[in-house]
Amino acid sequence: MSIYEMNTQAEAYFSLLAQIEELQAEAEAIRDSFKAQMVERSTEELEGTGWRATWHNVTSSRLDSRKLKADMPELYAQYSKASTTCRFTLNAISA
Repeated sequence: MSIYEMNTQAEAYFSLLAQIEELQAEAEAIRDSFKAQMVERSTEELEGTGWRATWHNVTSSRLDSRKLKADMPELYAQYSKASTTCRFTLNAISA
């Protein structure tokens, strides 16, 4: 593949990312309108033809690894495990 073709593909890629961002913002606005309706109606669930919206509190517990590492470094080292991944990035740069 020539540099020209790669430049063209990169341009298309960034254009698609911009479209995705716009669509995500539009989808978020719709989600927010549902949330506003739920607050207005004092409900945690709305349902229509082919869809259901729920909005409620969820409690979860997570391990605070920074605190564990600071307070008990030996225990942290004993139970931590390293992993290796391959990261690809394609970023726009200013000329």
